[in-house]
Amino acid sequence: MDSLSNSWLETGKLNRAFWCIVYGGGVIATLLVYGLLQEKLMTVPFGGELFVVSAFLVLCNRCANIAYAGSMIAVLGESFENKAPIWKYMIISLSNVAATTCQYEALKYVSFPVQMLGKSFKMLPVMLWGMAISGKRHSLTDWLVAGAVTMGVTEFCMTGPTASPNDKGNSIYGMLLLVMFLACDGLTSTFQEKLFKEHNTSKYNQMFYINGGSAITSLVTVLAMGKMSYCLEFALAHGDFVYSVAILSGAAASSQFFIYSQVKEYGALAFAATMNVRQVVSILLSYRAYHHVLTLAQGGGLIIIFTALFYKSYAAMQTPAKPKGKDMGENEPLLENRQGSDQKATV
Repeated sequence: MDSLSNSWLETGKLNRAFWCIVYGGGVIATLLVYGLLQEKLMTVPFGGELFVVSAFLVLCNRCANIAYAGSMIAVLGESFENKAPIWKYMIISLSNVAATTCQYEALKYVSFPVQMLGKSFKMLPVMLWGMAISGKRHSLTDWLVAGAVTMGVTEFCMTGPTASPNDKGNSIYGMLLLVMFLACDGLTSTFQEKLFKEHNTSKYNQMFYINGGSAITSLVTVLAMGKMSYCLEFALAHGDFVYSVAILSGAAASSQFFIYSQVKEYGALAFAATMNVRQVVSILLSYRAYHHVLTLAQGGGLIIIFTALFYKSYAAMQTPAKPKGKDMGENEPLLENRQGSDQKATV
């Protein structure tokens, strides 16, 4: 019996590690495309003209996410009824729009690699929000990893160029936008995890309502700025812009499945670690595609950062599986059928 129990335990660990890799790989691949197109849309002129309304890009992304979530709810036969109070969805929607807008705007003032490395601080706000909202406690290893990342990012930013190719002469403002992004983004993923546990929401129910709120917020923002006509005229004048936005929105929608799955099954901190693994690939491709300059000292900072983050990602995959129960959404049709049960869903 002991050998049989050990065998089941090892199989469970392997399955958990496998699905962590699948979700993490999906997040990395889709957001890699998203990141490169994001940099192109905010820093590369279309017909000699830069596009400047980041809220419109957020609106396009959220509309694509709504269409994806709505179609999955219909296919899976889930209810369109909100499973959590609307105000809780709206908190996540507002923080999500604020985070995404700050992310786009920062590219006007700092380079894409600096923006990506700024996101490496995401683990720290996730930990702090988890303590404030859910009363979580974190291990010494978590704090050491966060400290190593902080040291590496600080070295990177202080030992080489950080300005955007279209720098407006205020990279400090770009850094402040990154700080705002980190605060809002940490709140977003932590509150998502809380909704999964407290209201037994499905990933698609969350996705539908949160992106719905985000789309409304983005639309109101664009209209309040008086930029809707500018955005439509820009799109009509530049077909390659429309194509890039369409691919960007498609990548954003595709990433939602992997993001929501990982947050639900492994938690916000594991998701933060996966996002940081994605950054090293995005940074290296950005350096190659857009000819950014990397100093030797900045290279040392990158080594410190990603050594810590790769270790954290490995540790996240080794976390023992939690028993299924109400908090884990046992009544939800799962897309991943890890234990080989009869519970299935059509994707």
